[in-house]
Amino acid sequence: MTAKVEFFRVDNGDMTLVTFESGKTLLIDCHIRKSADDPDDETPDVASQLKDRLKKDGDGRPYVDAMLNSHPDKDHICGFKTHFHTGPLADYSKSAGKIVVREMWSSPLVFRRASKSHVLGDDAKAWSAEARRRVEKFRINSWLGDGDRILLMGEDIDGKTDDLGAILVKTDATWTKINGAYDAGLEGLLIAPLKASDDDEDEDLSKNNSSVVCRIKIGAGGVADACQLLTGGDAEVLIWEKIWERYRGKKDKLAYDLLQTPHHCSWHSLSWDSWSQKGEDAKVSPDARSALAQARKGAKLVASSKTIKNDKDDPPCIRAKREYQAIAKDVVGEFVCVGDGGPEPLAYDIKAGGLTRAAKAAAVVSAPALIGAARVGHG
Repeated sequence: MTAKVEFFRVDNGDMTLVTFESGKTLLIDCHIRKSADDPDDETPDVASQLKDRLKKDGDGRPYVDAMLNSHPDKDHICGFKTHFHTGPLADYSKSAGKIVVREMWSSPLVFRRASKSHVLGDDAKAWSAEARRRVEKFRINSWLGDGDRILLMGEDIDGKTDDLGAILVKTDATWTKINGAYDAGLEGLLIAPLKASDDDEDEDLSKNNSSVVCRIKIGAGGVADACQLLTGGDAEVLIWEKIWERYRGKKDKLAYDLLQTPHHCSWHSLSWDSWSQKGEDAKVSPDARSALAQARKGAKLVASSKTIKNDKDDPPCIRAKREYQAIAKDVVGEFVCVGDGGPEPLAYDIKAGGLTRAAKAAAVVSAPALIGAARVGHG
């Protein structure tokens, strides 16, 4: 199977499907708006598009092998409660036909900080409750099966995750398993969320700035890093500056062939200044830009946003677009806005030679796959 990355057209929001060469799937965030579920509305029906690409298990349940929620803002978790199954698989309703998340990738720190800075929506609450259910089941059984598995992205405060080593990925660590099994086409590196230090204000590391940031190597044709995907939710300038401070001596860890430009091509990921107030006088943060500029030759920089206009909007921001275009130009790459096309997802095929733009996204052929218990671990 050809590895693939597909960006669904969800306006200012993130919803990205990674299909590995093994056929396993990773969904990064979801933004399924009510308008997308309305057959009389022109908004792309991304829920149906997603299901068309997923396999079904032996009981006819569509599934993703893993789902990562970068942070619980509405435009990254919208539609989860409606379209995804929560609770034990024994309670699955065939008539509802919801998507099974075999393994959750979730950050406890993100949700802790989010709850302090703003009220969680129903979808975010549903995700958080399901994550807690899975963690508690692991604490009781010391193992998890499909539909119950979870990897925690980063440590919680006050040692709350110290007893969860088998399902915990620490910041700066790598993992090579998805849904409890090693996958030769996957190597993830967790870059953030950052743990708060004594000189950090709570507000500095809350909400957007607690987004999960990771670099995922996607293998193809025997090449382990045929594509390196860098994704960071809505992480803003503070985090990218801190990331550069930590990685400036090991820049290869930030290298990418495919960048999902943070916060939907927002200027706030590149600058402390307000674009709407300062316009062209707004200054770029050199450190944040450097962290986001480690593009490999021919890299694609993708803005998951509505069409970017030359106005004061942010996000997406025309000035941020120009910065990313400059980064792409330096490596003979390309900047692409998801909102400029449609209705099918923006898709890239991944082969040993690298990325190629897929002319038209194709549905994955369903194949039976049994759901059963297996011991949990990660590389």
